[in-house]
Amino acid sequence: MATPSQWLAGARPRTLPAAIAPVLVGTGAAAALDGFRAVPALLALVVALALQVAVNYANDYSDGTRGTDADRVGPMRLVGSGAATPRQVLAAALLSFAVAGVAGLGLAAMSSWWLVAVGAACIAAAWTYTGGPLPYGYRALGEVFVFVFFGLVAVVGTTFAQTRTLAGLAFAAAVPPGLLIVAILVVNNLRDIAGDAASGKRTLAVVAGDRATRVGYVALVVAAFAVIIGIGIARPWALLGLAAAPFAVPPARTVLAGGRGPALIAALAGTGLLTLLAGVTFAAGLALSG
Repeated sequence: MATPSQWLAGARPRTLPAAIAPVLVGTGAAAALDGFRAVPALLALVVALALQVAVNYANDYSDGTRGTDADRVGPMRLVGSGAATPRQVLAAALLSFAVAGVAGLGLAAMSSWWLVAVGAACIAAAWTYTGGPLPYGYRALGEVFVFVFFGLVAVVGTTFAQTRTLAGLAFAAAVPPGLLIVAILVVNNLRDIAGDAASGKRTLAVVAGDRATRVGYVALVVAAFAVIIGIGIARPWALLGLAAAPFAVPPARTVLAGGRGPALIAALAGTGLLTLLAGVTFAAGLALSG
């Protein structure tokens, strides 16, 4: 029987900035458009957090049952380590999906019912990342789906739930957090290249190779801040997002220096912190620009 601390580790709390940052940025964009609404913003945050935890447990279940997690240096895997049975981890994933679904229904009731279809697509994407007969995470497509759902869908959806408009600002503002969240996935997959390649999991890192993945990580981070600068030309307050840039230096240095194993675990945590801080400062800048 897994302990509470093991269940918490299995939820991979270092990845939660990937859920929080887009909602903050989408809320900042809503405030810039004079449409901030607290309750939809909070419901969007619950949906995002529950989906992130759900996808983490679903990945643990799917990778564990496929044998992909047999030899990993990363965070605790409940199924792979034998701390919990596949059925227990699957139940945790389904419970988290249910929480997201209930909060999503409340969000749709307050804004538009078409968000139900968006939420269903998000759940399907979360499950099929490593689950189902054709998991796209095993086919070098994880980064594309992460950018679409954690970037565009999360930010634009959060803004829409508050303003009921599909604003160009929301689409532009979705790019920086989307790129940084992709960077989280890239450094995670960089750490796991050897194990993934051995188990037949063809992530983009496995396909591109070690060096290209490291360069790609840095390119994602640089591009995220470049887009913030671009938005800041029209909305100068958005440049507050650049205050987070110094926090990109430690993980980028580790990645470019060829760090492996535990060093990349620290880089993963650093990228999560960078994503959260960039989300907070960028969102604040957007809100002040209204």
